[in-house]
Amino acid sequence: METTAPLSEQPLVVCHACDMLQRQPRIAHHGSVQCCRCGMLLFRNIPNSIDRTIALSLAGLILFVIANIFPFLAFEAGGQSTQTNLVEGVRQLYDQGIWALAGLVLFTCILAPLLQLLLMLYVFVPLKFSRVAVYTRPAYRLFLRITEWNMIEVFIIGVLVALVKLVKMADIIPGTAMWSFIGLVFVVTGAAASIDGRLVWRRLDERS
Repeated sequence: METTAPLSEQPLVVCHACDMLQRQPRIAHHGSVQCCRCGMLLFRNIPNSIDRTIALSLAGLILFVIANIFPFLAFEAGGQSTQTNLVEGVRQLYDQGIWALAGLVLFTCILAPLLQLLLMLYVFVPLKFSRVAVYTRPAYRLFLRITEWNMIEVFIIGVLVALVKLVKMADIIPGTAMWSFIGLVFVVTGAAASIDGRLVWRRLDERS
């Protein structure tokens, strides 16, 4: 960790774990800052944060479209084959009267990831060109909240567990959408990890 200016000139930062108020030092290119009291990671300096976030968000959007258009799984049993996709699965849950589960899957596995990707692009594409979009502040706050509801990794784990139990009853053929969904988990996680929140708020304060 390198400090390039007197500590008295550095902005203050609060630790979210222990509420310790401390000076925020300048750090090296790949450096990080920890709380001087509890050792909690306060922030990391992420190189090319905006470029990486935009690139991964665009890749995630492409994977999302593929995951919701192409078949997710194919079942073959007794000489008959059935294909299904994620949206069809939600509709079948609704038709069977399992409305709460259908709504939960729809929101956490379709709407939340899509909204997360769109919000990242809405916030960071203008920042790439040194601009700030209208309503960037509430959009970024909404992104931080909606991230907690993105549960596609939990959905994938549930699908894998179900496949293990169904493999003895029928031939299960993973579709293009399933592989896209697995890739989407890593891409969305990588995009979120590439975000430097300090950069966003600093740009917003400069435009205020």
